Parts: sequence; C-alpha cells; structure tokens
Amino acid sequence: MSTRTPLIAGNWKLHNTVAESQALAGGVRKRVRDGLPCQVVVAPVATSLVPVRETLAGSAVGLAAQNVYWEDSGAFTGELSPALLLDVGCTHCIIGHSERRQYFGETDAGVRKKASALLVHKIVPIMCVGESLEQREAGKTLDVVLGQVEAATEGLDAVALAPLVVAYEPIWAIGTGRTAKAEDAQEVHRAIRDHLGALKGESWADTVRILYGGSVKPSNADELLAEPDVDGALVGGASLSADNFIPIIDAGVRRAES
Repeated sequence: MSTRTPLIAGNWKLHNTVAESQALAGGVRKRVRDGLPCQVVVAPVATSLVPVRETLAGSAVGLAAQNVYWEDSGAFTGELSPALLLDVGCTHCIIGHSERRQYFGETDAGVRKKASALLVHKIVPIMCVGESLEQREAGKTLDVVLGQVEAATEGLDAVALAPLVVAYEPIWAIGTGRTAKAEDAQEVHRAIRDHLGALKGESWADTVRILYGGSVKPSNADELLAEPDVDGALVGGASLSADNFIPIIDAGVRRAES
C-alpha cells in the first residue's frame, strides 16, 4: 500500500450557522486524536472559519476554506485572499469545485492562479477536477479530467506544487447518491497520477494525494479507499453529521494501517 497519508476532507458547502458549525467541529474533534495516521480537515462557510478555528484549537483537525481569490488585497468586493485565509488559520483551501465552475464561472486559468497564490502562502490547495454525465457517456472522461489537471498546473513546477492535493469529483456523482465504482475511480486516479508524472516528474507524482469525491458515505468508503491510487475522500453531504463523517475517517485510518 502507498506511503501517502490518507486525507479525509469535509466540505460543508452552504450549510450551518456558527453554532451548528462549532457543534459539528466539536464532534469531529473528539474522534481525531494527535498521531492519527489519517489527516482530517473541515471546510465550513466563511462566516464560521474563525469560530471553528477556535473550536479546533490544539487539535489535529485542519481548517479549510471553500474558495479563495488570488490577489492579496485590493478592490475585489466580496472576495477572500490567501493572506486573509492564513490569518484566520486555514491550512487548506478547496479550489475548482464543480459548483464553482458551474454556477460562478470558475475556469482552469483561474484555478491555476488560485493554486499558485495559495502555495505562496503555504496553504494546501485541494484542486477539484471532474467530468459531467454527458462527457462520461461520450467517452471523454480522461480527456476532460486530464485537460483540467494540465491546465490548472501549467507553468508551476514540481517544487512549487509539492503540497498539492487533487480531488477527482465526477460531477454526475455529486449530491446525486450515485457513486463511481471503485475500479472506475481507480482508473481515473491512476490516469491523473500518470499524467502528473509525465508533466512534472514521476517521483513527485507518486507523492501527490488524489482524493475521490462524489456521494462518499460510510457504506462505500472502505471499498473506495481500498484502491491503490485513492488516497482519501472529499466528502460533501456525509460530512454534515459527525455520525456519518467519523466512519469515513475510520475508513481512512484503516487505509493507512493496511
């Protein structure tokens, strides 16, 4: 099995008040002890970042933002910069999520700028890629996904990209209850790793953690994480309940210990 440390990330999307976010973070914190062989991060809404940071203080749970803008400051109403995310304690940031691409016009070029800016500030980008159902049925999955990977890492060398995390999220499986079969996820994850190796070097590509996202839940987490190139999960709906999220973390621990 891989020496890559599994990563389980909870994307809370547009859910939870401050009080609800703190309660959920507290439930996750109880499970994640120092020295756990699986890394855990949670991504609350922006208004809850500071309160959740306070709830998680001194714990092994990392704090992630759901989006970022690539400039440090300026006349960019409504945006949050990497510097501001660092200031409130973020260790990770999700970029390129399909919902950002679909509803807010996020592009591969923008994802690349965001990744570069985050890396400058030592924040780990969790870079999402994935195909639509139409693209999948047309046999274009790898063309689309590898094209997104290549465009979002263009001009960045392996040294700069060292902390990068990639999340493969087939759009047709997000929030739908549909999940890629474990062997299908593995095929895409392996192709991403091979493509990164061709672009930036095999030794670096072998260290990159590639997460699966798309209706991950306790009932399928072990099967997905048993695949050699599935290094963790980016969890949506199931991360909104500690009772559902903790079993997925447990699956990450079993992955690490296998």
